[in-house]
Amino acid sequence: MVKNKGFTLLEVLLVLLLVSLASVAVISTLPSNSKDEAKQHANALWQRLQLLNEEAMLSGKDFGLRIDEAKSQYFLQQMSVDGWQALTVNKIPEQTDLPEDISIELKLGGDAWQDDDRLFKPGSLFDEEMFAEFEEKKALPPPQIFIVASGEVTPFTIAIYPKNDKTKQDAWHVVAKENGQILLLAPGELDEDA
Repeated sequence: MVKNKGFTLLEVLLVLLLVSLASVAVISTLPSNSKDEAKQHANALWQRLQLLNEEAMLSGKDFGLRIDEAKSQYFLQQMSVDGWQALTVNKIPEQTDLPEDISIELKLGGDAWQDDDRLFKPGSLFDEEMFAEFEEKKALPPPQIFIVASGEVTPFTIAIYPKNDKTKQDAWHVVAKENGQILLLAPGELDEDA
């Protein structure tokens, strides 16, 4: 009698079933379109800001967020004796680059601070170029949003949305209210207190 070395039909079907289940699991975690991607990036930003807010109150450190709308990226920073430095909190990246098809837009201030009410233009009050030649290394630009140890947060609204949409109806919003509360609002969702 000759024995054939090989796999039975049942073993082959079992392997195919396991491979297909693994494929479905991987594919279901991938964003299916730019709207899902915008949701994921807004959720990630909201969670990072929540963590930094808690870390600021627990550790007594001050943190900041700087957004570059033109490059669709944002930077998380922390205050040190040398000024603003890149974030060094574990498992939170200091820089996040959004995909090419996702836009980010920042609107500073709450109801009390609108652009018409400002006493001066936002930015530095000093000539930043004057002593630039004496600086040993290039300092990071200061953040636009401050998260301070007292639990206060600069009021802001950040919209994250697909670039291909002509309207911002599909924007996810990360909102910091004047009381320091940070919210994540879905497209079309409004803050109950507003």
